Amino acid sequence: MSAPTPTSAPAVAAPDFPSGWCATDLGPYRPCEFTYEVYPPESLPPVDPARLDGRFGWRGGPGEHPSEHTGHLVSLEAELAALGLRLPEDFRTCYGSDRLAGMCDEVSVTACWTDLSGALESPVEDGARLVRFLRDQQDCVIWYLYLRPSGESFVVCSHLDLEWGYRELAQEDIAGFRAAAAQSLVRCATSFEEFAFRFVVENELWMHLNETGGKAALAPHLREYLDHYSAGVS
Repeated sequence: MSAPTPTSAPAVAAPDFPSGWCATDLGPYRPCEFTYEVYPPESLPPVDPARLDGRFGWRGGPGEHPSEHTGHLVSLEAELAALGLRLPEDFRTCYGSDRLAGMCDEVSVTACWTDLSGALESPVEDGARLVRFLRDQQDCVIWYLYLRPSGESFVVCSHLDLEWGYRELAQEDIAGFRAAAAQSLVRCATSFEEFAFRFVVENELWMHLNETGGKAALAPHLREYLDHYSAGVS
């Protein structure tokens, strides 16, 4: 009797994540009960894909000078390459540029700050990695670039610092931490540049509404964004 023909294991679908936008209020246009809320993606103003050129033209482009993160990016890219992964071009452009690297820090009204990590193991998907890039000053929320072996990348957020958990917890506590981390991940942007655009726009709008009383003239792209909410405000 001939040996049975081996069959391939069934393909396992990549895990999906709940989607939402974690942010603070926009004055009377979008209330927020606490420091942050997670808003349904369908409630958000759409971001015109034509604005996202991969080079952050809406922010003046990368300029000529490298950022202080250049050395870290070189090490990170080597670490990812060994795993068969790579950073998306928009992420490299942003954090490699002195003009762009601090843009989220500069506008953040909740004192978020850039904090680049190495390649952190995904708690839910073999072969995938996360790169922390931005965190709230009190770690209420931390944002990560999520990288899949397929080449797909997107932005997720969590209230957990994955690097701390994997580094500091005893081995017997890691399984529980991984489970909590898996439950905490929320997909908040389909690309890094989309995340950066929405983050910058919303923080600039917050300052406009709260520091000028909404009386100063708005740039057209900010007015367009706010108009999405205006219909519901009397």
